[in-house]
Amino acid sequence: MRSLAFALCLIASTAGAQNLALKRVIDGLTQPLGLVNAGDSRLFIVEQPGLIVIWDGTHILPTPFLDVRSLVSCCGERGLLGLTFHPKYAQNGFFFVDYTAATTGDVTIARYHASSNPDVADPSSRIVVLSVQHRQASNHNGGQLQFGPDGYLYAGVGDGGGAGDTPNNAQNRSVLLGKLLRLDVNTVPYAIPPTNPFHDEIWAYGLRNPWRFSFDRSTGDLWIGDVGQDHYEEVDLQPATSIGGENYGWHRMEGFHCFNPSTNCSDAMLTPPILEYSHADGSCSITGGYRYRGAFVRMRGTYFYADYCTGVIWGATQGANGAWTGTPRIDTSLKIVSFGEDMNGELYAV
Repeated sequence: MRSLAFALCLIASTAGAQNLALKRVIDGLTQPLGLVNAGDSRLFIVEQPGLIVIWDGTHILPTPFLDVRSLVSCCGERGLLGLTFHPKYAQNGFFFVDYTAATTGDVTIARYHASSNPDVADPSSRIVVLSVQHRQASNHNGGQLQFGPDGYLYAGVGDGGGAGDTPNNAQNRSVLLGKLLRLDVNTVPYAIPPTNPFHDEIWAYGLRNPWRFSFDRSTGDLWIGDVGQDHYEEVDLQPATSIGGENYGWHRMEGFHCFNPSTNCSDAMLTPPILEYSHADGSCSITGGYRYRGAFVRMRGTYFYADYCTGVIWGATQGANGAWTGTPRIDTSLKIVSFGEDMNGELYAV
């Protein structure tokens, strides 16, 4: 039985181009967690139990694109968590998924290949690219996959779960937990890009749970929505000119605030977020989104993100002084778990 979860498209309302509304475009989904395009008009929707289904513009195709339910541990914060298509997907048919393994819960990145039917993948083409041990707790798995403008695969991995990152995984560069990884997947399982800052898989560190991140399709800047602990959610911005190696502060800091230790935590080695918001209004968990580059001119350049508990969709804009400010744009009662872009840069909420 499919639930009535749905995907919505961000549109300009008839009240004016400055106003926004949501339009339901897809329903009948089961625990959807992501929405991705492959450079064409189709939308591929990730369902947490282990299915990827296709919306062709009018309906969900009856045959799933991929079924990996037997490989996936679900649910809570586990499951099939991420999907991305190779930049040359039209030529090579490669795509990549991120899931928590059925028997261990380990964070697993695997490559698949499309079959001769473009709407169905070849399940036998699976090659495991990377497995990150994640067995002490079921939460904070990360799960986002994105190809950067440089052609490398970026993967977000949470700090290992529990609370407070007591092992200090996010600050420990000898483990891959609490990190943003950068991999060359043009060979399998993968190679280390020669420009990675620490000559290993790590591109940036000090992250708690980078559940959703994205690249600005116009500038190449990287936007990270990093889920906070008890008090603050944060947005990190890495410019396209970055050479990597940023330390975003967890667990020393939560947002702009000291966490462990409770005072004197910041130093010049940490990269602060561009903005934060507190849990004072019932907020609890940021869902990172995209900097809008679609058809609505007055919305272009706004970074949209949401809070899972309140359902509020925020828009962040940069002032003349360079500072970013987040403003509530749409108040919903929805549990927003992800955003996605179609091939034209129009924005969807899941």
